[in-house]
Amino acid sequence: MRLNPTDAERRLWRALSRRQITGVRFNRQVPIGPYIADFAARSERLIVEVDGGQHNGRAAYDDARTRHLEKQGWRVIRFWNNDVLGNLEGVVATIERALAEKPSPSPSRLREGSL
Repeated sequence: MRLNPTDAERRLWRALSRRQITGVRFNRQVPIGPYIADFAARSERLIVEVDGGQHNGRAAYDDARTRHLEKQGWRVIRFWNNDVLGNLEGVVATIERALAEKPSPSPSRLREGSL
């Protein structure tokens, strides 16, 4: 876990904190299995990652990490630092869309007669 967030993480946190996006609670630096998510909305099973230049050579690692988290039932969306710093409104709109596009419940979880 990092004690000092990047400028982009700090800026996005100001937009995510205090349930400002569709009333959903986000936490920062959330341990999930062997990984630490930058931001996570546990109730929505949504992870938001903010990546800087250090991720340029780590695409395979990031892809494997995302696949692992998705197998655990999480959705992962990623933004580059420059997207957050230069287009925060667009980033927030993308997060809002992700929250609105909840996956359908598994048919095995639906009760008989509820269709």
